[in-house]
Amino acid sequence: MPFGEIVCGSPGSGKSTYCYGKYQLFTALRRPISVVNLDPANEHIPYPCAVDIGDLITLADAVAAHALGPNGGMLYCMEYLEANFDWLAERLRALGRDAYVVFDLPGQVELTTAHESVRRIVQRLARSGFRLAAVHLCDAHYVTDAAKYVSVLLLSLRTMLHLELPHVNVLSKVDLIAQYGDLDFNLDFYTEVQDLSYLENALSAASPRYAALNMAITSLIEDYGLVGFETLAVEDKASMLHLSRVVDRATGYVFVPPAGSGVPQGADGAAEEEEGGGTPRDARANAYGLFASAAGPIGGVRSDVRDVQERWVDAREAWDAYERRAWRREGEAVREGEAAAGAAGREGRAVAEREGREGKGREGIRQRGGAE
Repeated sequence: MPFGEIVCGSPGSGKSTYCYGKYQLFTALRRPISVVNLDPANEHIPYPCAVDIGDLITLADAVAAHALGPNGGMLYCMEYLEANFDWLAERLRALGRDAYVVFDLPGQVELTTAHESVRRIVQRLARSGFRLAAVHLCDAHYVTDAAKYVSVLLLSLRTMLHLELPHVNVLSKVDLIAQYGDLDFNLDFYTEVQDLSYLENALSAASPRYAALNMAITSLIEDYGLVGFETLAVEDKASMLHLSRVVDRATGYVFVPPAGSGVPQGADGAAEEEEGGGTPRDARANAYGLFASAAGPIGGVRSDVRDVQERWVDAREAWDAYERRAWRREGEAVREGEAAAGAAGREGRAVAEREGREGKGREGIRQRGGAE
């Protein structure tokens, strides 16, 4: 059964960067992954693309052929893809039954909040056997402004109701949030969408005329009680691993390495496997396979939003200095290991050459003795 993610979000929220980071992470973990570009305007794709909508239609083609604007052209491209769904289905079948596919959608939010084509494409993917979850990226700097935060909540809620998929909302670029000013509340207030009435003062100060409307909107969001956020710093391995566990739980995906596969360097059992022994694969702690996502609480480094706030907001400089020291020690250890391995290799070659010369000398003596 194939699994996948529908990666959506407004322009500039980091969708393509996330897809590329996911590809790099899963490749390092030896997990299967294929990335599908469904953005007909994306001409500079950073990741290896398994399927590209540009082979079917591009935004420039639609605009030129039908005299459309950029938004109208994007809607036409999605409708064209829906009409030619067999083209997409054929290429997805070629990826195999055990494929894990990340779909990179365009940034026009009307595609995932109002227009029907993307919704129907997702439904057809689900009927064809895909287990999908939506990963909705929102730029984290919006939480520094109460009005923008409420707008992001509304956008996330509308996307959830429209796509009707297991849904993971993500505050992306959380590592840059400190650049946009101080937060009015702790980060967990925003990720857990706590009592929004506390935003009343900030909202009323910005637009006192619409105080009643603002409170009605926040009440609507709270009445649904659906929206919450994870955090993401795409260059931070711990953050990517945590989000991968959350998405795995949403789709019900459990990764078990296939028979005969190796163990990623640094994982439990890697050293023993190199020596021909070690713990059986199915008995190892499957942290790199993310097996623990199937049940139980999601743990790990920075799985608690309070740790995320400490890392990227409260004590970023101290953490940056700590990580630089750790990287320096790791680099020195790698260089020392390479130097030791090189010295051992040179010593082994020297011993082999000396034994070779001694062997030739003994053979020469035996030959002379036989001749006499």
